[in-house]
Amino acid sequence: MRTKTVNYDIHMPILHAAQQRIKDSPAKRKVVRAGRRGGKTTVAGDIAVDAFLDGKRVLYATPTAEQIGRFWMFVNNALQAPLDHNVFYKNETEHVIELRRTEQRIRAKTAWNADTLRGDYADILILDEWQLMSEDAWDTVGAPMLLDNNGDAIFIYTPPSLHSRSASKARDPQHAAKLYKKAAADTSGRWAAFTFSSMDNPYISAEALSEITKDMSALAYRQEIKAEDVDEAPGAMWTRDIIEKNRVFDLPELDYIVVGVDPTATSTGDEAGIITAGRCGEEKYTLSDDSVQGSPVTWARAAITAYHKFKANKIVAEVNNGGEMVELTIHTIDPSVPVEMVNASRGKATRAEPVSAVYEQGHGHHVGSFPLLEDEMCLWIPGDASPNRMDALVWAYTAIATPGWLIS
Repeated sequence: MRTKTVNYDIHMPILHAAQQRIKDSPAKRKVVRAGRRGGKTTVAGDIAVDAFLDGKRVLYATPTAEQIGRFWMFVNNALQAPLDHNVFYKNETEHVIELRRTEQRIRAKTAWNADTLRGDYADILILDEWQLMSEDAWDTVGAPMLLDNNGDAIFIYTPPSLHSRSASKARDPQHAAKLYKKAAADTSGRWAAFTFSSMDNPYISAEALSEITKDMSALAYRQEIKAEDVDEAPGAMWTRDIIEKNRVFDLPELDYIVVGVDPTATSTGDEAGIITAGRCGEEKYTLSDDSVQGSPVTWARAAITAYHKFKANKIVAEVNNGGEMVELTIHTIDPSVPVEMVNASRGKATRAEPVSAVYEQGHGHHVGSFPLLEDEMCLWIPGDASPNRMDALVWAYTAIATPGWLIS
């Protein structure tokens, strides 16, 4: 049963122009790209409350429980009067507001794992911080929820920095940007794309925004404030174009193969870079990205598996990042694996430059696609802390360039 009934004042802020365009759009699928504090949660809350009062069933999801807070506060503030008069039932623990004995409901859930969304259905599904979710939250779980009522979906995201990508559940760190492009290119009216920056929100302090941005890198400013999808940083040592031009899908017989490992410096489960690369004459090939998050035993097993899979000559790992523990962990699991420890006595940019040159000269090839590795390569700027996959690539390419001698 669908019911629309409420006789109490509903208090919601006035939407700014960009938010209003999103709300007014009749598209069944909306992709919203917004800067931090641009008002994306406000428009999500406004749409959710209106739909709920229209008798609909709304499901709002974010990756973590902490991110639910602002949306839940908005909904509670908007519906405070009818809640105070027990017009609606509220379960604070499950983040549910509903009209008893009807399908009319708002619920906020976490979707860090796509399976946490299962067992529900909706007229409107809102996936906020979509860039951090697994694609399965929509493809496998979310889309079927809308079948019964021919429901609508809204995807909201801020272009992810390299650091936030490392915390993402997505298989493809560009999946939100790709969905935005799909929506922008749609001519049927079923999909619509919207973008607005932090500056488009007239309700935040321009002075405070200006002050905060002074502490941000140019890249972070473009992504987090201007809401630009950036897949290549100005000044990066690799470009998408060069990687794409050199990409191959067939391999010659290789002369020499190395598994490069950038181990984690802690035992807390940080990600370890594990890249396998091989050489045939002057040509170098990236064969595999087996980087993994987990304990030293976890990444050591992954490196050993790659070593045997590709019949590598050795594993090369950085001694600065874990010292003797790296070799000891690997040899505890498989004493037969040759391990060479290398000392990073020179800066990361200096070590990376010769490898970058290999790609520029057309001799560095990716055998297939490695989205996470390529993201790190094309978004790293010398001076920033270098990511694990890229470091592992540099060690592997340095080793295969001149076997037995490594730049250090």
